[in-house]
Amino acid sequence: MSAEATNPATPGPVTGAAARWRARIDLRRLGRAALLGPTARDRLPDAIGHVAEAHRAHHPDADLELLRRAWVLAESSHRGQMRKSGEPYITHPLAVTLILAELGAETTTLTASLLHDTVEDTEVTLDQVGSEFGAEVRFLVDGVTKLEKVDYGAAAEPETFRKMLVATGNDVRVMSIKLADRLHNMRTLSVMRPEKQARIAKVTRDVLIPLAERLGVQALKTELEDLVFAILHPEEYEHTRELIVDNASRADDPLAEIAEEVRGVLREAGIQAEVVIRPRHFVSVHRTARKRGRLRGSDFGRLLVLVGEDADCYGVLGELHTCMTPVVSEFKDFIAVPKFNLYQSLHTAVARDDGQVVEVLIRTHQMHKVAEAGVVALGNPYASPSDPAEQQSAGPDEERVDPTRPGWLSRLLDWQAAAPDADTFWSTLREDLAQDREITVFRPDGGTLGLPDGATCVDAAYAQYGEDAHACLGARVNGRLATLSTVLKDGDTVQLLMGQDPAAEPSKEWLEHAHTPAARIAIQRWIATHPAHQAPPEAEGRAGALGVSAEGVQTARSEVKPLQGDAMRLQGDAKPLQGEAKSVQPSVAESAADAHADTPDSAGRSTAESQRLDDPGVRSGSANALVDQPGVTVRLAGCCTPVPPDEITGFAVRGGVVTVHRVECAAVARMKGVGRREVGVRWGDTTECRVTLYAESFGRPHLLADLTEAMAVEGAEIVSATVEPPSQQRVRHTYTVHLPDAALLPSLMRAMRNVAGVYDVSRAQTPGV
Repeated sequence: MSAEATNPATPGPVTGAAARWRARIDLRRLGRAALLGPTARDRLPDAIGHVAEAHRAHHPDADLELLRRAWVLAESSHRGQMRKSGEPYITHPLAVTLILAELGAETTTLTASLLHDTVEDTEVTLDQVGSEFGAEVRFLVDGVTKLEKVDYGAAAEPETFRKMLVATGNDVRVMSIKLADRLHNMRTLSVMRPEKQARIAKVTRDVLIPLAERLGVQALKTELEDLVFAILHPEEYEHTRELIVDNASRADDPLAEIAEEVRGVLREAGIQAEVVIRPRHFVSVHRTARKRGRLRGSDFGRLLVLVGEDADCYGVLGELHTCMTPVVSEFKDFIAVPKFNLYQSLHTAVARDDGQVVEVLIRTHQMHKVAEAGVVALGNPYASPSDPAEQQSAGPDEERVDPTRPGWLSRLLDWQAAAPDADTFWSTLREDLAQDREITVFRPDGGTLGLPDGATCVDAAYAQYGEDAHACLGARVNGRLATLSTVLKDGDTVQLLMGQDPAAEPSKEWLEHAHTPAARIAIQRWIATHPAHQAPPEAEGRAGALGVSAEGVQTARSEVKPLQGDAMRLQGDAKPLQGEAKSVQPSVAESAADAHADTPDSAGRSTAESQRLDDPGVRSGSANALVDQPGVTVRLAGCCTPVPPDEITGFAVRGGVVTVHRVECAAVARMKGVGRREVGVRWGDTTECRVTLYAESFGRPHLLADLTEAMAVEGAEIVSATVEPPSQQRVRHTYTVHLPDAALLPSLMRAMRNVAGVYDVSRAQTPGV
């Protein structure tokens, strides 16, 4: 199983360190032995004795009769056929079956593996396979037969690969057989022309190795990587091989020394564990050398600690971190949060006195089995839990859903169903397969989402909601508002803010921030089916900055203009609130009132009177706030717009004016700090009020119409309104409203917050310094 033992791409055995690793069985000898004569029907053929031995190691009670009959049919069907290498063809299905047996595949998979080329290359039919070996074996052989027709370099590749997934994706055992098939072909690829070797190796690198990674079959993935490495980069491969051989000739072995130290620590702690040295494969050594430069002895492998129970994993971790020097930055817990491909383990590292760092993997024996074999180790997903021999009764053409397949494969099947065309699916799949790292983000309910490294809130939305994510308005990341283009990090908590409009539309610009197939395919599918909704370039540019739909921008523009016009008519000569907000900053407003309170304007009025009449935040003392000083004019401060029953205080300014503030207003603390004297004020009997509210929302079509309607239902009369240009996906609204009763304010603010897309509503309040 290990490419380091013997590599057909570079003839000759690997010596030194690699010699300690298990050598591969001589499959050529087995194949020739199979043709020496017929085998008695009452005993297992000698040619598959190694398969039976490997199978019984994982499944001691396995019934080998099915394997014996499959071998007899396969051997007789392929008799006379030869491989390009000159070997009898039967050596190929035999080698594929042995690979799967060593990984722990169950009997049904091994039976299908022996027969996987019979329908394609011999006179055996699917119906014959089904009648002799059952529906499960027939289904698997049929799936592998379809896979054999995939020409990864042909023009029809996208559509063929897509059909293959439909046919085989519901049972991961089909893909397992295909991966083992490719591994044996790669082992014997040296008989091909160099250009064909390179073409097959590139497809293996780009498609099948990532598939093996996502299915968790690390044993196949690592050997395939080394075989591809030897073909595509022969000089670097040879250099890496020499590094491994040179390291094996060292007198000292730091990995062995620290392994013994770890064994001693665990013995003293009373933890039963198996500590083994796990040498790095060729590609891993090459990557480590590129990352660290000069390699030291500890860089050529890792320590693997195997225990019986999950709790023991954390016990081992605690002992190592207590008794040795841990490298805390290297710790990762894939037991609490497994990888997308079922992988579970604790990762840590400890440092020696000489500075060498040794990586340590801690897992249970079962975790190790799954880490090496992935989906192959899961057995028959259709077997009844109460009786492993009993299988579900689904017929060969009935819908099947593999309950054990990894989440990635389930998503893959969803992508192919949703993709508007095969080319879109294929290009998106290739991009996804190129991702070699996945992050885990948490939902507020405690659930998790597995996403590729570099994923954004757009990807999270489509991962959680599918095409309903078209209605996503924004997100909170770790409790803070974030744009949909925000790149997520491992461990982030993501709350997606969803609208309620069933006709919500995604933005074409979201594609710039979508990295997962689920997101890209869903958006592309909507765009392809709604060509009439494409916005002009200028609108799309604005939408792209927002992460909202272009239609939403155009709708907002069309709604804002008449609304602002109405506000101007209601306000008369009043200034737009956007300008007013600047004029009432406490540091400016109070000094202006003091300095110019007695200065007459063009109509002969004092500045205070002019402000009182024109400023929407100004009311006369008789209307609301009262002060027990005759002849004093009361002005409600625009910076905090107090309304009954707010607790208020006042400050005298020149010109006989008292400004009224909410006691928590930042301007109050500032004026007290400079020694300004407070004036007692109180609310009068009048309950009507005028107040300025700020609303913050995500852009969406018809938002302004929905918001103003909600305000009207609560009895609010809009005196003025300003909607600032959208920025970073967020829209800020400023409304000055007249209420017949100040007691209506809390319900008005609640109604505004309940409008889809509005995430905050607040009273006007100048921030503190």
